[in-house]
Amino acid sequence: MQLYPKLITDALRTVRYPGTGKDIVEAGMVEDDMRISGLHVSFSLIFPRQTDPFLKSIVKAAEAAIHAYVARDVEVEIHTKTVAPETHAAATEPDYAHLGNIIAVASGKGGVGKSTVAANLAIGLARLGHRVGLLDCDIFGPSMPKMFGVEDARPYSEERDGKTLIVPIERYGVKMLSIGFFVDADTPTLWRGGMASNALKQLIGEADWGDLDYFILDTPPGTSDIHLTLVQTLPLTGAVIVSTPQQVALADARKGINMYRNDKVAVPILGLVENMAWFTPAEHPDSRYYIFGREGAATLAADMNIPLLAQIPLVQGLCESGDAGTPAVLDPATPTGNAFLQLAARVVTQTDRRNAELEATHVVKTT
Repeated sequence: MQLYPKLITDALRTVRYPGTGKDIVEAGMVEDDMRISGLHVSFSLIFPRQTDPFLKSIVKAAEAAIHAYVARDVEVEIHTKTVAPETHAAATEPDYAHLGNIIAVASGKGGVGKSTVAANLAIGLARLGHRVGLLDCDIFGPSMPKMFGVEDARPYSEERDGKTLIVPIERYGVKMLSIGFFVDADTPTLWRGGMASNALKQLIGEADWGDLDYFILDTPPGTSDIHLTLVQTLPLTGAVIVSTPQQVALADARKGINMYRNDKVAVPILGLVENMAWFTPAEHPDSRYYIFGREGAATLAADMNIPLLAQIPLVQGLCESGDAGTPAVLDPATPTGNAFLQLAARVVTQTDRRNAELEATHVVKTT
């Protein structure tokens, strides 16, 4: 078989770079240094930074494309290069004023329904007439594409004012991005902390969010690199903490509250949400069973002098609506839907109060 450059470049056009949505040839990532000798081909791929989170996956995808579209027995040698960043006399902080009120939805522990609360809060704010963006910050366990019923969506990129920006997926009046749109749903994301943080920064700074009133961040559970990246990148307006009533969840929620209250972070706590506050069976809508404890989050909110924003009941329909991509708040006539809509209204009230009484939050400086 005779190899020639066009065979190789045509194969590489099937590989798309998640950061822009363009194929790697169109994006100018294939350097003009291709060498072909018999069944051996070598070339270089250019990446915007050495720590690019998509570097390894793109290299593997390029090799696989050549084997799939050219021949299995081609020996592929791929080198990687990075574009040297432009130097500026004085570095300036990015301006995120267009994102409006930036609110982190957080929990100290997994499994408390934080993503469910974040999705319903975002949609509830949109139903109240606000312009809303939602960023799924859980790089290793993204769930927003499923909750919004857009698992098969693939964001594209557009040129805006000389920049190539990712266009968020829009549904239920909410603009939304998630790493889940760019990775295989069945393959675990095996990235180190730095790679995950860089991917998150791309979704924040290289996306066309437009002018928002509220930018909701669905953060991963616990306190990790992702949380540090967020407070070092964005001036958070405040945080909403989610917990269940049981003591083990409340202990971790307390840690989450203290993380944001730390002197070096100094992000105001807008309030606490008690999720799964009680169980109500469909056949007995007026019954309440406190299977995870009673009033635990209410007690914690009082102890830590923060507002209790909502108590969300656990009902079978809540799980089903999330799995079906139709969050409960879309039907405010139901008890759960109404609870989420009331939560959105209280978040607006607390945000307005916070902005009236406190100074703007600054990003945490890295030293």
